[in-house]
Amino acid sequence: MASTPLSRKDARGAAATQAPLATATADVDVDVDEKAAKKALMRAKIEPIARVIAIFVMPLIIVGMMITGYLGAMHNPQANDMPVVVSGTGEIVDDVADALADAEPTALAVDTADSDAEAREKVELRQAVAAVVIDDAQATLYTASAAGSAQVTLVTGFVTPVLLAQGLSVTATDLAPLPKNDPAGLAAVFLATALVMAGYMPFSVLRSNSPELLKFRRIVPLLAGWAAVIAAVVATVTGPIMDLVPGEHYLAVMGIAWLGVFAIGSVQTFFVRAFGPMGVIVGMFFLMVMGQPSSNMTSSMYTMPPFFRVLHEFLPMGAIGESMRSVLYFGATDLTRHLLVLAAGSLVGMLATTLWDRVFGRRHPEGVPTDLSIPSLHGGRRPKRKVWRYLSIAFFPFAMVTMMISTLLGAMHSPSPHAMPVAVVGSTIEQAEQTITGLEENMDDMFAFEAYALEDAEEVEQRVTDRDLVAGFVLPTQTSPNFLLVANEAGNKSAYQVVDRVFSQVAAAQQLPLEVQDVAPLPERDSNGVVVMYLAMGWILAGFMVVVVGANAAPATRPLKRMLPLTAVYAAMMSAFIWVIGSTFTGAIEGHFLELWGAGIVAIFSVAMFAMVFERLIGMLAIIPAIGILMFLGMPSSNAALSTYMIPDGFRTLHDLLPMPAAAETIRSILYFDGDVVSEHLQLLGLWGLVSLALVLIIDQLKPVRTEHDFGDDAPAPVPAAPAPAAKAAVAAPAEPAAEPATVTGELDAILDEGEHQTADSGEIAAVR
Repeated sequence: MASTPLSRKDARGAAATQAPLATATADVDVDVDEKAAKKALMRAKIEPIARVIAIFVMPLIIVGMMITGYLGAMHNPQANDMPVVVSGTGEIVDDVADALADAEPTALAVDTADSDAEAREKVELRQAVAAVVIDDAQATLYTASAAGSAQVTLVTGFVTPVLLAQGLSVTATDLAPLPKNDPAGLAAVFLATALVMAGYMPFSVLRSNSPELLKFRRIVPLLAGWAAVIAAVVATVTGPIMDLVPGEHYLAVMGIAWLGVFAIGSVQTFFVRAFGPMGVIVGMFFLMVMGQPSSNMTSSMYTMPPFFRVLHEFLPMGAIGESMRSVLYFGATDLTRHLLVLAAGSLVGMLATTLWDRVFGRRHPEGVPTDLSIPSLHGGRRPKRKVWRYLSIAFFPFAMVTMMISTLLGAMHSPSPHAMPVAVVGSTIEQAEQTITGLEENMDDMFAFEAYALEDAEEVEQRVTDRDLVAGFVLPTQTSPNFLLVANEAGNKSAYQVVDRVFSQVAAAQQLPLEVQDVAPLPERDSNGVVVMYLAMGWILAGFMVVVVGANAAPATRPLKRMLPLTAVYAAMMSAFIWVIGSTFTGAIEGHFLELWGAGIVAIFSVAMFAMVFERLIGMLAIIPAIGILMFLGMPSSNAALSTYMIPDGFRTLHDLLPMPAAAETIRSILYFDGDVVSEHLQLLGLWGLVSLALVLIIDQLKPVRTEHDFGDDAPAPVPAAPAPAAKAAVAAPAEPAAEPATVTGELDAILDEGEHQTADSGEIAAVR
């Protein structure tokens, strides 16, 4: 018998049907009733305390997993065994291969190919990150930026100096360049992330809100239909609307999306079966926390710890991302093996769920208890009509996926410099202005140039340090015959890379070297420049999670007189914990405890107040506007992942208004610039908190504060009382049967044939076949 859960209403109906059978039973075990009653009373005493503890523990686990996983894997990537192939004619091939292996013994895994075509094919199939083809004194370095532009930059930096040292001239050829409308290759990245979210989120909520849908015969068609809806949405948004997916790839993208969502939903359905409410955390750990670093999408898997390379072979996020990358950029080469991973995931998830149901159906024929802990996603009374419940469950992930694809991908898919402020310093103002005129003819509006004379060079350096300028380009003089670029890596690494690349080309065109003066270089522990982003994400996630978890785990804490002190304690705890993750767990930051702890308290508390406004109005659905404003709008405008000069102008305006940018700039200022702009950003965060608190006070005056869940018609049964001693004697003798044995047997057979035998104990819903 398969053990799958029912709603409270169905449970009470089954219990009522069984009542005549219970009264017809001759032998009543009163001691069992006493134990059940005592157990229920003990639970009633402990549960309120446990629910308050959950307010602290659940965000601690979720935020801890995500920030530790992402920050630990990505803050200081180191190349490990990046496959490079060498081919060509003559003995120099072996010499070059040996030189590469000796120069970077841990970074590169060097092999030789029998032919030039084989070497290029390995790059096109993503079996090698680079191929070196040697013809006499000429070396051609083949790469594929569509397989990951960051790894191309990294391997080029390793290979080119060795080739030059061997006396070879080097030509670089990109076998799979990224399209002009997706120069960062983020279409595949965000598609993979959004599809994982679409498969994971709805099936995590079902256990606590609508467990009747988890019946195997219902969940499979629901999952198939849901995957089709999401596939159509992502194909429509990225295709006709954003023009990132060419028309000839629509069907392929939809097919991959359908299979990906179905596979992830299948796996998450099993996790929820096996681990109950904790299945949410188990799924997040494997599908998101481990899936993102091992996906080979945002960072090369050859820069991750080795076990992530193993996970890449079977986790679904990597399979989805590589499938999308194959279709969009590589003509669908090497696609089959990634589709097989998704198909295998679907099959394993479905078979594991079926096996689990059969085993526990036989082991627990009376049903497995299932609690309804979320009566409604909108925060009010549990809807009488199931259709409204089901629509809200679908709307929740649908809105999240749509926002992620349209907002994040829309803002970040084509990063290019626009009006990036750069000073040009000449011997005189006139020389600087003449140079600017020449530069503007070739650079459109990439930069907003300002002219300075040489005597103002110190002012330019200070403005670069203060992040008012991205860089200063100093022209050669008689005393300094080289170009000089004054830049600020810690100010924003993406902007630093842009000015370094562009002005290196300018200097090379003049056949003069370029010296780079970095006024604030990133430390080795943050060589990727992501520490600011992930710490800020930790503060933001921690802030809105305490409100959402608190309102649903312990609604009695919702009144402000209880929630304010609880949130203050929580903010202090979580801010310290996030610092521990950054310093002790990952080694991404060093020192600055008091400054980061204090700023984190302000940020977390203020975000919690902001999230409370929406929670008061729309319950758990508050996650949608909270994530939308704080993360989907906040991330592109934060100046953390990308420079604000490389995204649409509207997000540059939001940089001065939203909490996420304020949190990121606060962390950057503390870590790298002696806290120079902390006060102004903390004032903005505090303003968000105070205004939000005022709105909560107004809402509480207009709308009574809910302090307990309203399950409506599916309310739990009352806690049973222990039978009195006199009752024991009264029931000791056999009771008169309520019906003829044949009738009782017939009723029992009818119930078993119907397949819905269920009991209600201490408000728990028994699971049925």
